[in-house]
Amino acid sequence: MAVLEARNLTKRFGGIAAVSDMSLSVTEGEILGLIGPNGAGKTTMFDLLAGSVRPSSGSIHLMGAEITGQPAHQRLSAGMGRTFQIPRPFPELTLLENMLLARQAQTGERFWANFTSFARVAAEERAAKEKALSLLDLVALRRLADDPARVLSGGQRKLLELARVMMADPKVILLDEPAAGVNPALLEVLIARIREINASGVTFVLIEHNIDMVSRLCNRIVVMAQGALLFEGKPDEVSREPRVIEAYLGGAAA
Repeated sequence: MAVLEARNLTKRFGGIAAVSDMSLSVTEGEILGLIGPNGAGKTTMFDLLAGSVRPSSGSIHLMGAEITGQPAHQRLSAGMGRTFQIPRPFPELTLLENMLLARQAQTGERFWANFTSFARVAAEERAAKEKALSLLDLVALRRLADDPARVLSGGQRKLLELARVMMADPKVILLDEPAAGVNPALLEVLIARIREINASGVTFVLIEHNIDMVSRLCNRIVVMAQGALLFEGKPDEVSREPRVIEAYLGGAAA
């Protein structure tokens, strides 16, 4: 079953089409790679899927329901989370506090519930803390749970961002260049955690310039160039495709 579909998406900025008639379908449980040369339209495509940018035309469907007009926070509540190429945790908050901020639909978010449903609010807060610590343990950051996020390295911030988006219990996660700025040792941890989370039933769409990482994680890759679909196939098919080679080596870009 397709959990995420983009149908004929186009996004124009003035007279320039950053994304042009782009369609893709992501199967439940898949890790789909989205690659292309710089300027190919990948980030704009992610912005469209996540709700940061509205399409000029086309539609987006999440688990069968159209979400084209929904803002990003509603898409998160509906089951689609997103990470960013440059993570931006709240630097002076602890890792645990950063995690707890991402929890969705807490009873305590309603002012009067803190007085009328105190026991429920307290139970949800305990459960959220347990979940946050468990996810920090998953990404090997639990020992830093009470430290401010500003102490983290670039790679650790990527791990925190992955753990934080999991606090919302997403069905689909859009990963924007998770390998960028990550040292080789932490990259192996990140790959292992993506696989582990995927095995639990979470679907991923991955933008990444690290082709080795994409080939290791993805069974299917979509290639964009000049804002449009260039090629789609398995990693070995993509690596042999002349159009893909030309796009990267020949400088095709939007």
